[in-house]
Amino acid sequence: MSKNLVIVESPAKANTIKKFLGNNYEVVASNGHVRDLPKSQLGIDVVNDFEPKYITIRGKGDLLAKLRKEVKKADKVYLATDPDREGEAISWHLSKTLKLEDKNTSRITFNEITKNAVKASIKQPRDINMNLVDSQQARRILDRMVGYSISPLLWAKVKRGLSAGRVQSVALRIICDREDEINAFVPEEYWNLEANFDVEGEKNPLVAKFAGNGFSKTIIHSEDELNKILDDLKDAKYEITEIKKGERQKKAPLPFTTSTLQQEAAKSLNFSTSKTMRLAQQLYEGVDVKGNGTIGLITYLRTDSIRISEEADLSAREFIKDNYGEGFIADKEAVVDKNKKIQDAHEAIRPTYVTLTPVVLKESLSRDQYRLYQLIWKRFVASRMQPAKFETISVKIEGNGYRFTSSTSKLIFDGFMTVYTEEEDEKQGNIMLHSLSEDAKLKLLNYNQSQHFTQPPAHYTEASLVKTLEELGIGRPSTYAPTITTILVRRYIIKENKNLYVSELGEVVNNIMKQAFPSIIDVNFTANLESLLDRVEDGSVFWKTVVKNFYPDLEEAVKEADKELQEIKIEDEVSDVVCDVCGRNMVIKYGPHGKFLACPGFPDCRNTKPYFEKIGAACPLCGKDVVIRKTKKGRKYYGCENNPECEFMTWLKPSEVKCPKCSNYMVEKGSKLVCSDEKCGFIVAKA
Repeated sequence: MSKNLVIVESPAKANTIKKFLGNNYEVVASNGHVRDLPKSQLGIDVVNDFEPKYITIRGKGDLLAKLRKEVKKADKVYLATDPDREGEAISWHLSKTLKLEDKNTSRITFNEITKNAVKASIKQPRDINMNLVDSQQARRILDRMVGYSISPLLWAKVKRGLSAGRVQSVALRIICDREDEINAFVPEEYWNLEANFDVEGEKNPLVAKFAGNGFSKTIIHSEDELNKILDDLKDAKYEITEIKKGERQKKAPLPFTTSTLQQEAAKSLNFSTSKTMRLAQQLYEGVDVKGNGTIGLITYLRTDSIRISEEADLSAREFIKDNYGEGFIADKEAVVDKNKKIQDAHEAIRPTYVTLTPVVLKESLSRDQYRLYQLIWKRFVASRMQPAKFETISVKIEGNGYRFTSSTSKLIFDGFMTVYTEEEDEKQGNIMLHSLSEDAKLKLLNYNQSQHFTQPPAHYTEASLVKTLEELGIGRPSTYAPTITTILVRRYIIKENKNLYVSELGEVVNNIMKQAFPSIIDVNFTANLESLLDRVEDGSVFWKTVVKNFYPDLEEAVKEADKELQEIKIEDEVSDVVCDVCGRNMVIKYGPHGKFLACPGFPDCRNTKPYFEKIGAACPLCGKDVVIRKTKKGRKYYGCENNPECEFMTWLKPSEVKCPKCSNYMVEKGSKLVCSDEKCGFIVAKA
């Protein structure tokens, strides 16, 4: 009997697959990549046609020796790494490292780790797809060129071991640009006006919102405008002028892609992108299910396709029919946007067996595995179900030429919402509208008025950043989580209560990148590179052409930046703080976490202190200097130097200028000074 060897990436995946194959199959793991570019040098021969220099990854020697022994014993070798560019590249590297060219070797892929899928893949072996490999090679080399060319310049400029990356530098810029938008945002005042009506024959009052005069919607910008409207409405007689009934549908959601899974897991489960991917990997590779052995519970987790296999679709529809009724089955599959470049060889993320409900698996999964599986299962089943239907009612009320409106909707058919609901689906409107008639008598009870201010754009969260990266075409499903993790680990950004903030260090790095390498962190440039990598994948562009066209501009930009950096002599700034160990004046230095004070007598004197930079404004509470401080995680704020005795703090930079309207301190917002008291709302241009 012939001996077959199957090589996968992870031991967990190997253990699952072993149980599906017979005794004549040996399944082993490579533990990911086995060779890569060297860490000690660029590793790309820019003179000799940009040939990469691959070496065995340190620590993989013993593993490769074991793999070679297994290869010698095998009659046939199957390379069964993940079904994407990186998985294809790992198979190619294994082929080269294990010298499989003269061996009976095939590449197999499966979208789910189930007995049927694995056995079917062995019946459909193929050669390694070099277009996929070359696309991954191009990505790796472009990333290496950017990182190894620019990082030394950041080191020279900021004086410590910082680094730059092709995708993470763009992600950092996107976050920095949003911070600038927020800081420059000037709130605008507006007022809401509601009228409460007593309706004849009804116990509860009818609440209607002010909508304007005539047919145009009116925004109330100030209290004066509000008072004028209220004056016009004195002694107004109100009547219902229109009751409009209708029906609307809420479409079933699409099954998850990598991006939408990360977003929904962040929103509903409070998972970080890295945690979502880690748990999804465990569900994909296999879990020991009581009574069933080890099973891969979901399909491949790195995908931007919403396609579902015909078999899985039929299985889901059968499940819905048996458990919810035939009337709940969707009429047809959702239409895919074919204009978008997607890896359509993949499926969306779905459960491998729809009959393995979350309840069935609960005892076999950890709490977090269960919660993520439940989310994936519900979303998939919902995607095969009918839309939810609502009865809608809108009411128009008029008086003295002004219009008020009230609307509501009532769920009349659950559809997919039987299985899957979101927070916004839970909200209920004014139920009494359903029994209202146009000739109902109205009596005004009172008005409710409230002042509001427009809000700045929201800070990015991991979920919203992933959504933006996907929309802009930055990165691919496999890159979202590691990109965010990288800039968090390097402390370029800080995560607080889900929100992402730029650190002082991140601001410095971003400013240098914008000044010296504007094209590298240009969103459109990076998105165009991604589309070029897609063209390498489909075979229409040679991978070295992409690298050759990219490198000269990068090399020129690095040379220019290097000249500028050589002209800038960065001296340590001497402070007026005296070292309490040796008596020297301490100097301001820059570390991985920002500025700090250090004794110039190093290494004889190693004294350091935190550095608090004065901003030239007095504390509005005690009159001492306001300084720049940082939270424990590194987010910048402004506080009194006399902290903790004085508790003054603000996220916005205070000004010396006092508000002429209310005498409160003012804060800087872009080119404006804004009163710190929102209710005052005074704004003036900065001098």
